[in-house]
Parts: sequence; C-alpha cells; structure tokens
Amino acid sequence: LKVNSTLTELHLDDNSIGGQGATGLAEALKVNSTLTKLQLHRNSIVDEGATGLAEALKLNSTVAVLYLSGNGIGDQGATGLAEALKVNSSLTELYLYGNGIGVQGAAGLAEALKVNSTLTELRLHYSGIGDLGATVLAGALKVNSTLAVLYLSGNGIGDQGATSLAEALKENSTLRGLHLHANSIGHQGATGLAEALIVNLSLSVLHLSSNSIGDHGTTGLAEALKENSTLTELDLSDNKIGDQGATGLAEALKKNSSLIKLDLSNTSIGDEGSSGLAEALKRNSTLTELCLRNDAIGEQGATGLAEALKSNSSLAALYLRYNDISQTVVSELRHDSSVINVW
Repeated sequence: LKVNSTLTELHLDDNSIGGQGATGLAEALKVNSTLTKLQLHRNSIVDEGATGLAEALKLNSTVAVLYLSGNGIGDQGATGLAEALKVNSSLTELYLYGNGIGVQGAAGLAEALKVNSTLTELRLHYSGIGDLGATVLAGALKVNSTLAVLYLSGNGIGDQGATSLAEALKENSTLRGLHLHANSIGHQGATGLAEALIVNLSLSVLHLSSNSIGDHGTTGLAEALKENSTLTELDLSDNKIGDQGATGLAEALKKNSSLIKLDLSNTSIGDEGSSGLAEALKRNSTLTELCLRNDAIGEQGATGLAEALKSNSSLAALYLRYNDISQTVVSELRHDSSVINVW
C-alpha cells in the first residue's frame, strides 16, 4: 500500500489482524493516496489498532469509508479516532458499532462532530453509550451541519437520552436518518420525539422498534404526523402498541402526505386497530408499504383491509403474516387489489 497507486478498496473483515497488524496498515495509510474504503470488521484490533489508524487519518486525505465494528475498541481508541476527525477532511462514513466505546468515547466523538464538516454517517449501535452518551451526541447535533445518518440502536437509551435527541432535532437541519432500535424509550421519550417532528424539516427515517413506547407515545407520534411533511419511513415494530395507538396512527394517515413505509409488526394491534387503518387507506394516497406481521388481527380486521384495497391506489406491499387470518380472506386480499405483496 505504501507504493501501490491503483487499489481503492481493501476488505479484511473477520481475520485475526490484531492491534499490531492494524498499526502496520495505519503506517501505510499515512503515505497511500488511492485507497478510499477500508473494511476491518471483527479483527480484534482493540485500542492499539484504533489509535494507530487514528494517527493515520490525521495525515490521510483519501479514505472515505472505514469499517471498525466488533473490534474490542474502548473509550481510548474512540477518543483517538475522535481527535482524528477534528482534522481529517476525507472520511464520510465511520462504522464503530459493537465496540465498548461507552460514555467517554461518545463524548469524544461528540466534540469531534462539533468541528468536523465531512462525516455524513456514523454507526454507534450496541456501543454501551447509554443516556449520557446520547445526551452529549445530541449536543453535537445542535451545531453539526453535515451528519445525515446516525445509528444509536441497542445502547440502553431511555427517555432522558431520547428527549435530549429530540431537543437537538428541533435545531438540526441536516440529519435524515435516526436509528434508535432496541433501546428503553418509553412514552415520555416518544412524546419528546413527536414534538421535534412537528418542527424538524430534515428527518426522513425514524426507527424506534423494540422499545417501550406504548399507546400513549404512539398517539403523540401520530399527532406529529398530522403536521410533519418530511418523514417517509417510521418503524414502530415490537412495541407495546394496541388498538388505541393504531387508531391514532390511522387518523394521522388520513392527513399525512409524506409517509411511505410504516412498520407496526409484533404489536398487539387487533381488529379494531386494523379496521381504523383500513379506513385510513381509503383516503391515504402516499403509503406504499404497511407491515402488520405477528399482530392480533383476525377475520374482521383483514376483511376491512381487503375492502380498503379496492379503492386505495398507492399501497404496493401489505404484510400480514402470523395473524389469525384464514386463507379465504388472504385470497380475497390478493384477488381484489393491485397490491404486489399481501403476505
């Protein structure tokens, strides 16, 4: 790599490179001027390797994508990478998920985001940052103007962290995707995010699956959808949502004209909720994908959806697997609609 002038991508995932090997690669990156993508997932490079790569990033001006997930990197390595981001002007995507960067590592990255102007995607899911880590990153989002996608799933983030992120969304105008899957966000955090959606004009993707949002939080999000005009994808699967939450979302869908994908799988939505969604589908003309897998929908709810599909002209995919629906109704759904996938 020190002399090569043609290689642009190097994939070394799932090897046993270790800290020493990563340090050797880092030395090469200091002089290489062609490599743009380096994948080092799951190589046990630990803090030693991450620190070496960080030093290289201070000099390198071509690497745009760096994959470092599952490498046993702690706060020391994350802090080193953060220092590099303060001066690096080429990196656009950094994958650090599945490491143990913790609150201190998140704090270092947050400080870097306040001055970095090139990074557009940062993946920190399953990194042990908790509410405090989410809060410091939220502070960075208030001033950062380039980050477009942020993954914070599986970090033990609760209402406090979600509320901090919500406050940041009220000021941020560049983030397009926020992924908060598998955290501990309840109705308070969801309500905060809902309030942010009313004023935010950039977010298009919000993933909140596998939290504890419930009907109360869902109703708040539904109210926000009546006013929001930028969100295109909302994932609320695997939450404690029942017919009340579904009915609220149905009312929102009658007015919303931006949402394209809605995932409500693995909830407690039954016939009442699905009937409400069916009524909404008769009026909505933008939703293209509705996922209702593994809910509590029976014949009545499915029949209502089938009736709605006769007049709906936008839905292309309706997922109803693992409900209590007979094959007869499934056949009716398929026969009487233009939906490509009803199962």
